[in-house]
Amino acid sequence: MKRQARGSGPTAIAGTSAAERNTETAEGDDTVDAQLSRRLGRADLRAVPEARRALRELLRGWGKPGRSETAELLTSELVTNALVHTDDDALLTATVSPAGLRVEVRDSVPGRPRPRVPNTGDGTHGRGLVLVQSLADSWGVRVQGAGKVVWFELAAGAA
Repeated sequence: MKRQARGSGPTAIAGTSAAERNTETAEGDDTVDAQLSRRLGRADLRAVPEARRALRELLRGWGKPGRSETAELLTSELVTNALVHTDDDALLTATVSPAGLRVEVRDSVPGRPRPRVPNTGDGTHGRGLVLVQSLADSWGVRVQGAGKVVWFELAAGAA
């Protein structure tokens, strides 16, 4: 299914069964992986709430309400960072699998972001990666092409 969100690029939400992915499953396992792919327009901060809504839709069947809220928060932090600290488009992908959720935001800036302890003069800025580091089961940064991918994972079984 493809949707066009106001002011942004296309959103694709797709589900594939294990059979469609040509992978082996246990007898009776009809687990479906679902994926969200979303291009984020340069400096378009309207993409932040739109990305949260698209992720919420993707996670509707996940059955992990507390984890879904955490996923939305962490996704909005990564999306905001990509839009505020780069001068180009970014790409958001999120994949739900039996193991859990993986969210990636790719941008065109090769610099590796690092969590920093915010000081009182920062207002609400500077806390994004500290939140990701604190709430995600795992996270990281990898250089890819001329840019980087910042990602996090939430395990399906975690509370």
